Amino acid sequence: MSVAVCALCGRLSEEHNRQLRFVLPEPVLAVPADERASRTWGNDVLMMVQEVGAFVRVLVPVHLTGGYTVTFGAWLGVHPDELRRAYDSWFAPEYQQLELNGVLANMLPPWEEQTYRRPLRVTVRDSNEVPYAAESPDTGLQRILTAEWSHGFVLAAIAPFE
Repeated sequence: MSVAVCALCGRLSEEHNRQLRFVLPEPVLAVPADERASRTWGNDVLMMVQEVGAFVRVLVPVHLTGGYTVTFGAWLGVHPDELRRAYDSWFAPEYQQLELNGVLANMLPPWEEQTYRRPLRVTVRDSNEVPYAAESPDTGLQRILTAEWSHGFVLAAIAPFE
């Protein structure tokens, strides 16, 4: 049995279309672990944490050269009214038209400083999935969302988190 290796970066080809899921938003990690449950309403896609904020799970695809994609399952910090709107539409037909504006609540490797707390608009692409990153008024984050990135650069940065 042969193993396919990428000619561009030397990694196994199967490693290129990856998903990395952040369990919690960064601000929630600052809450002592023994207090999180009592201060949290929600689940793994919609969450409100007392004295911290409201969050919605989103997908942030980053394009690699050669047509590959690394997709981050991240959190978007939103206004509580936006969380309520998302909750109300989640299982309704209007979910397909849901758009949310907020700030990215995770640090995406290898762009931790260029992604965390940056403004982001998300939209629904598929009614069976959480919203996807659509665009950002922040030029650095917008470039991350739209450029093609080197395999080695991105895959090496996410390796410690897998």
